[in-house]
Amino acid sequence: MSQDFLYKVILGSVVSEKATRIGDKHNQYIFSIVPEATKEDVKAAVEFLFKVKVSGVQIVNIKGKQKRNGRFPGKRSDVRKAYVCLADDQEINFAEVK
Repeated sequence: MSQDFLYKVILGSVVSEKATRIGDKHNQYIFSIVPEATKEDVKAAVEFLFKVKVSGVQIVNIKGKQKRNGRFPGKRSDVRKAYVCLADDQEINFAEVK
């Protein structure tokens, strides 16, 4: 697996109340990922980028909602998220990551 692909797997971290609650309770972090990424790709990317030990990865596909703009129908884009569980003594500090 090339380093270029590992840089492209993770699109960004998800910052929400639910993500914060899960992070505090289960030592998990949520990332938006590209649609073609697998669990192994996400694990390798997180370990490479953040220098941590990943114990597990769960992936969720969220379908975009159907919306209307006046009389014109539309659709929000689909989202693929990865819930990354770290080892017990690991944590990611986003302020230090370059």
